Order: sequence, then C-alpha cells, then structure tokens
Amino acid sequence: MTITGNYYLIVALLLFTIGATGLLIRRNVLVMFMCVELMLNAVNLTFVTFAKMLNDVGGQVIVFFTLVVAAAEVAVGLAIIVAIFRRRRGATADDIDLLRG
Repeated sequence: MTITGNYYLIVALLLFTIGATGLLIRRNVLVMFMCVELMLNAVNLTFVTFAKMLNDVGGQVIVFFTLVVAAAEVAVGLAIIVAIFRRRRGATADDIDLLRG
C-alpha cells in the first residue's frame, strides 16, 4: 500500500476542520489560540503535499514563511493571553476589552 498525496490532503482537511470547529465553539482564549495554530499547520501540510506532488519547492518556501509568521504570532499572542490571565483567572474571548488602557 502506497500513501499518496490524497491521504495527506484528507488529514489536512480533518485537522483544519477540527481547528475551525474549536475556534467557533470554544470561548477559552488558550484553546482558541491552539485551534488557530492547528489550522495553520493543516494549511502547511497542504502546501507541502502540493509541493511534493508537483515537484516544486514553492510550496515549501511558503511553509517556511508561514512558520515564521506563526512564531511571531505565538510571541505576541501569548503575551496578550498572559496579560489577560494576570487580570482574571478564567479569561474568555469576551474579556479582551480589559486591555484597553
């Protein structure tokens, strides 16, 4: 049994669906943050799969830049989440207005 690109695309679809569902349903900021990261990784998997299927390195270059943006998002996003949790223990997405200065 050979694993073709279609299997990777199906896994990426499932990962993206789980991330999108979690982002829409959950109100906890940390869970929403993890769901966005899951969605980004699903998109990266599709880029790598298409790059492999088409024998082109363009998809892998895009994945590199996406990972750089995701690392910056983690740094800024976690700082905002820590600022929210310092003011309140059980912070939800509705508590973002606490950061107004």
